[in-house]
Amino acid sequence: MNRSLLFAIACLSAATWTLGVQAQTQTQAQPPAAGAKPPAGYSQGGPPPDGGSPADMVPWPIMLVTSVEVLRSTRAGGLDIVRARGLVTSSAWGAPHLVPITRGEPVDGILDLIFQGAVPTSPAPLGPFMSFEALLPVAPGHPYKGVRVRSGTNAVTVKTLPGYAEIAPPKEDCALCRGKFFVAKGAAAPAGAAADSIVREADLPWKLRIIKPTDGLPAYTFDPNRLTLVLSEDGRIVDAAWD
Repeated sequence: MNRSLLFAIACLSAATWTLGVQAQTQTQAQPPAAGAKPPAGYSQGGPPPDGGSPADMVPWPIMLVTSVEVLRSTRAGGLDIVRARGLVTSSAWGAPHLVPITRGEPVDGILDLIFQGAVPTSPAPLGPFMSFEALLPVAPGHPYKGVRVRSGTNAVTVKTLPGYAEIAPPKEDCALCRGKFFVAKGAAAPAGAAADSIVREADLPWKLRIIKPTDGLPAYTFDPNRLTLVLSEDGRIVDAAWD
């Protein structure tokens, strides 16, 4: 695939995100019915359901890529469709899209993509991870033999086209962390603490910021993929957010 075609695909992804944000400003969302549950995930191009105003939203790499699939159409001259799935830290994320970072024909034959979404620049409360999905067409006649999709914490590669690759989902999303004891790597759990009252750092493979009662905050930069845990004097998690 040549440079101009890659730029065209990147522009298409950006335009999709922009149109989703514009739609949010032009249409007032209807409030959910009483007791209604939020959707389990979002597809490429849709505006975030719980996000702030478009001016407060920025594109950001998602938390985790869980699978990549490349589908080949037999009716479109061999058009390939990259389908990426992943997880984000809250329902505030929206407008999932894939952005090509490969320029020209790659030496290893791998098309490199970043999986991004639009997210408000404000902390999100703890909760279960949300599923995310995006599609990207690749024109027939491309030179690629594989596709790699990167998130903010990992990468998943399909080495044959068409093809499929996945990783195991995370064990701990910290949705129920509040009130539990935080046990740092290499540290012992409090004596007598039940197993279900403990959160181990080793089970949280995310970017962490631990704030102890005596700690200051010399600087603050927003990162929706970073988990902040505020600890009490006895080591319990008294507050937490993705920020």
